Amino acid sequence: MVRLPVDLIVTRGTPAAKAAKGVTETVPIVMAAIGEPLGVGVVASLAHPGGNITGLSAFVTELAGKRVELLRAAHPSIARVGLLQNMGNPASQPQWEATRAAAAALGLAAEPLDVRTEADIAGAFAAIASLKLDALSVGIDALTQSKAETIVGLAAEHKLLTAYPAREFVEMGGLMSYGASYPDLYYRAAGLIDKIFKGAKPGDLPVEQPTKLELVINLKIAKALGLAVPPLLLARADEVIE
Repeated sequence: MVRLPVDLIVTRGTPAAKAAKGVTETVPIVMAAIGEPLGVGVVASLAHPGGNITGLSAFVTELAGKRVELLRAAHPSIARVGLLQNMGNPASQPQWEATRAAAAALGLAAEPLDVRTEADIAGAFAAIASLKLDALSVGIDALTQSKAETIVGLAAEHKLLTAYPAREFVEMGGLMSYGASYPDLYYRAAGLIDKIFKGAKPGDLPVEQPTKLELVINLKIAKALGLAVPPLLLARADEVIE
């Protein structure tokens, strides 16, 4: 893209942002969504990203911990929760740390399930019984998104209480999701692109946080799991699929 050259690069995800940042210091970069903007060599700070890059954070570290809390709220008797995530993604380690901290605060044990290929996903679910997991949080990554249907299907097959990072998982048969609205982030990214094309310097535009978070619950799937979703949790939901 730099060789073409393009006037601006739009990225999605931490690996893509790091790759773009690594090949150009002049072509503007807008991160339509980045899991973890700080501490991965992409921006100096949220308020002043510096250089040729700006964009929007997907807030994934904080939301990883929140999904553990939601799993506990949905089924207070859970004792062990797993995090299914590609740990090769630079944004993943902070998600695991947030998951572990949230679990510890609730008196739960936590286990990371590192998946980097589709075969790893099948292997992770095969290990769930031996690990004695009774709940699962799925992290957001190119792999987990591209194999969302596989993950949702395996969670149903194992009758596992599972929380997902985006509503698309629930729409294809997942139990519940809590995360940023990615369409909303992409829409807002267009506004940053417009400012840059009108003369703004990317490094002077603060990295923005998501303003639209969605809790979506699929009651049909809850019924299939034999789960009675507590009324207070249903009341918190932005959408309930029946």
